[in-house]
Amino acid sequence: MAKKSISGKDETVNKTASAKEKKVPAPKKVPVKTVSSNKKNKKAEDTALQPSVETAGIILAEPDIVKPESVHLNAVEVYSRFSDFDINLFKAGKHYKLYELLGSHTMEHKGTVGTYFAVWAPNAQEVAVIGNFNGWNKNSHKLFIRWDGSGIWEGFIPHVGHNETYKYLIRSFYGEELEKGDPFALRWEEPPRTASIVTHTYFEWDDQDWMKKRVQHNALTKPYSVYEVHFGSWARSPESPEQFLDYRQMAAVMVKYVKDMGFTHVEFMPLAEHPYYPSWGYQITGYFAASTRYGSPQDLMYLISEFHKADIGVIMDWVPSHFPGDAHGLFKFDGTSLYEHEDARKGFHPDWKSYIFNYGRNEVKSFLISNALFWLDRYHIDGLRVDAVASMLYLDYSRNAGEWEPNVYGGNENLEAIHFLREFNEAVYSHYPDVQTIAEESTSFPGVSKPTFMGGLGFGMKWMMGWMHDTIKYFHEDPINRKYHHQQITFSLLYAFTENFMLPLSHDEIVYGKHAMINKMPGDEWQRFANLRVLYSYMFTHPGTKLLFMGDEFAQTEEWKFDQSLDWHLLEYRPHKGMQDLVKALNHLYKSEPALYEKAFSGEGFEWIDDGNAADSVLIYVRKGNLPENNLVVVLNFTPVVREGHRVGVPEAGTWKEIFNSDELHFWGSGTVNPKKLKTEAVGWNYREQSIKLNLPPLGVSVLKKVR
Repeated sequence: MAKKSISGKDETVNKTASAKEKKVPAPKKVPVKTVSSNKKNKKAEDTALQPSVETAGIILAEPDIVKPESVHLNAVEVYSRFSDFDINLFKAGKHYKLYELLGSHTMEHKGTVGTYFAVWAPNAQEVAVIGNFNGWNKNSHKLFIRWDGSGIWEGFIPHVGHNETYKYLIRSFYGEELEKGDPFALRWEEPPRTASIVTHTYFEWDDQDWMKKRVQHNALTKPYSVYEVHFGSWARSPESPEQFLDYRQMAAVMVKYVKDMGFTHVEFMPLAEHPYYPSWGYQITGYFAASTRYGSPQDLMYLISEFHKADIGVIMDWVPSHFPGDAHGLFKFDGTSLYEHEDARKGFHPDWKSYIFNYGRNEVKSFLISNALFWLDRYHIDGLRVDAVASMLYLDYSRNAGEWEPNVYGGNENLEAIHFLREFNEAVYSHYPDVQTIAEESTSFPGVSKPTFMGGLGFGMKWMMGWMHDTIKYFHEDPINRKYHHQQITFSLLYAFTENFMLPLSHDEIVYGKHAMINKMPGDEWQRFANLRVLYSYMFTHPGTKLLFMGDEFAQTEEWKFDQSLDWHLLEYRPHKGMQDLVKALNHLYKSEPALYEKAFSGEGFEWIDDGNAADSVLIYVRKGNLPENNLVVVLNFTPVVREGHRVGVPEAGTWKEIFNSDELHFWGSGTVNPKKLKTEAVGWNYREQSIKLNLPPLGVSVLKKVR
């Protein structure tokens, strides 16, 4: 049996803690139960909950050892988990594991189980913990401000254990009373309730095999095919369509599906706690908490572990670009612009009506980088897709003249954000060199995926937004007109190797009236499906890694709707089942042919054979691997015309075989395929000495490989 590991094992208590504190006993499992913060009833709603504790990742649940009559404790005890070194790192913006210190941490102190609370609120006059345990009394449990100018308030509250709901009552410098959730809370109440919950991240992981070999799965020289998922709308309960499937229910169905489809990774749109479901998760208040809509932290960890056991990596969308102005969230946290810029020209996002982090403030940098490492540490996440990077890089992003202020050099680059992104990537790759960071960046900002020592931002990959827009625009054209737009489909190869590009067909392309992928295609029903088959085949044979949004793999006919399940019933119809089979076959082709991934980011992995046949709308190119015998020839016909006997120049003489054809009958194609053996002729063509004749399938793709 594989040896178990414990998440959160590096949580430590300040060495100055009392020497009388007991050693950590053996862990006991504690059931997780959410306690409502409904203030109509100020008393605790579940007095039967036993206090429990997490120290060094171990859970205690021993109410029998608590003897309050033997030791008198104050309502709030002076206590700290911070060392002077921690404080210095925090102030310098270099503390990358703040989640071990700030927030709520159950523990035992002087023989009594309770919870240590710590929160950063430097401009507050007073901070108290309020919750069911004290009837939401704002005066009974006031925290102590540290003496070192860090702005951290802290204290130990006896008899407060796991599952207790709480908030911070913050009295601002101006006397305003604010009720705030804990920025470092590990769990929140399910929206619309807004209290934080004392909990832990203890979990017995069972993915050691994956973690040991993850560096191989995540390497840039390996296949990387991503299935993008919005958790709440991938599937709903068949009996109750309004009801979400939880993390464990998803583990029973989604893992098998993603594995069967052949994807190497799954990417979840943000799963951190967010109050407004229609934000798709991109308006976050609980940066350290998995959304309670779908279960507990341990339930999400179970889902991730199941993906890992199926050899599937898990990527999570991460949103360091902005946050909402909800009263219980980060906005004006202590009555001042603590996490966001005070200057609205830098601190307010006009597109999303949200607030932008102050990347020049050291404590904010520590918060964000700690959050990134938290998901990699506690949840074993394999990659972070960083949202809206372009909005971070430019001071004038979505702003008119006069609405932004140039940097010190007179330019529009946000120098503080650029420095932050470099530091973030350096921290991630220094702590977890076997993961990937991926930038959603839509501009021509140079060096997004170049190392920081070369002046780049340090991301592992960057979304190839230009390819996505040009390709969709090209396919929107009627095939008879494509000869006039030939350069649009070849343009991406002029810059394909300037970055480590991921080719995305993401959720953003099938909402807000943009139509589902199948309905972007022209022609009758057969042509629309054939067009989409050739688009996907082009994507999987083009240099770069791949990302496909859920539902696109079976040609969902409706735009994506966040409040309902995908239309899985469409798989009862042959065109949709054929599309699903095609994507499955493309994933198999991609993973089994080294030429498609070994040199995905190098010009050495690609060579044109014919990029100038605009009249026929035909493209031919070679994909190259480390070994010449793995090279592939890809032939694409973007018209619905069968081109019989079309001569194609090939790199070498010999016998070639068609190993993939998007027009096969079981893909709902016309069945225009080529013989198993295609012998070359000494007829010069396409500037090659050898050539072969092919029947080009209508709106189809043929992939050839030399077999001898």
